[in-house]
Amino acid sequence: MKNFLKNYSFIIMMLTGIVAGCIAGACFPMVKEGETVIEAGATVLEPLGTVFINLMFCIVVPMVFCSISSAIANMDSMKKAGKIMGVTMATFCVTAGIAALIMYVICRIFPLVQGQYEVVEGEVGAGLGLADMIINFFTKPDFPELWSRRAILPLIVFAVLFGFGIQMNGGKESLTAKLLEDLTGCIMKVVKIITFYAPIGFFGFFATLVATYGPELIGDYGRTLIIYYVLCFVYMFTFFPLYARFGGGKGAEKVMFKHLFKPAAVSFGTCSSVATIPTNMEAAEETGISKDISDIVLPMGATMHMDGSAMSAIVKVAFLFGIFGKDFGTWEAVLAIIVAVFSSVAMSGVPGGGGTGELVLCTIFFPDQMAIAYPIAIALGNLVDPPATMVNAAGDYVVSYIVARFVDGKDWLQKHLQKTR
Repeated sequence: MKNFLKNYSFIIMMLTGIVAGCIAGACFPMVKEGETVIEAGATVLEPLGTVFINLMFCIVVPMVFCSISSAIANMDSMKKAGKIMGVTMATFCVTAGIAALIMYVICRIFPLVQGQYEVVEGEVGAGLGLADMIINFFTKPDFPELWSRRAILPLIVFAVLFGFGIQMNGGKESLTAKLLEDLTGCIMKVVKIITFYAPIGFFGFFATLVATYGPELIGDYGRTLIIYYVLCFVYMFTFFPLYARFGGGKGAEKVMFKHLFKPAAVSFGTCSSVATIPTNMEAAEETGISKDISDIVLPMGATMHMDGSAMSAIVKVAFLFGIFGKDFGTWEAVLAIIVAVFSSVAMSGVPGGGGTGELVLCTIFFPDQMAIAYPIAIALGNLVDPPATMVNAAGDYVVSYIVARFVDGKDWLQKHLQKTR
């Protein structure tokens, strides 16, 4: 019970805040006559949510820059990659893309949002042309424009370049690298302090949402969570065997299932891919995966292999498109899948990467509704965290089969099984 409360206390408190806010909003709805507000109801609690949103917006920009540039600046070597790392990264991207595509198809078959909502904050802007999209997404004409929550992707690009610049000027031994590492640690402590206020912030935010848009919103959240939780287990029991068979050949899926339960249970129970590394290492050793592969794939996977996170990114975008009454069409889907893979593979390896991914999604698709879209995305991200982490972490073990195939040959598992007979 003590471990359960330690691992899930934040989720429990956040759920309590959300449920209490939904109840308050349903009990005290806003009453309007035409465009005139007759009775504000629970919308008077909106400042509680706005305080949390503003605090997060203020800290997220320095967090993104310091964490990404620090992560690159403090690498041991830029030539660390090699064959294993190359295959590993390619596999991460492919599996994350497959997971995101599957989630998109499911969201099209089973629409997440059933209610009709009149969003009053801005309007979803028209899509940019390809050239303008590339320019605006990845660059800014003036340095001060980088320091805005509306320029997260250009800031990430600049942070990556800055990190490599530090690598070329002394790397982790340079004073700049040490300063950035210390700044990142301090910023993450500030984020932790802000999250203590999160349940109160979500209480005010959801009380206002439900009071404004009605109790239909509660049903849409529940529907979304059910679809996501079910699909995570379906994905794990359908695609993991396929990945194992591809990586290990005949009989690999049986071996995989024999060792899969423990990492899946540990990751679901701890909500931590990093905490699952020792269990994954043990499973990989028992399976016969070479230590050279497991020592690279599993630690990298704990921070960069995020199929569950890619799926949750699509869920957030699909849910928000429904809230704003827009069609989640083909072009938006392609862009969302690219961002989902980028968010899960490229940004999850840095502190606060998950929150950064949510901000990137919102700035790309809903720049004029950030105050509504961002907290909804954060709430969904936290609520789907247990099954997402399970797919992420248990998938690290399964991906090692594929890497082993390309590094040690497609008969690596059969050789191991012959030795153990």
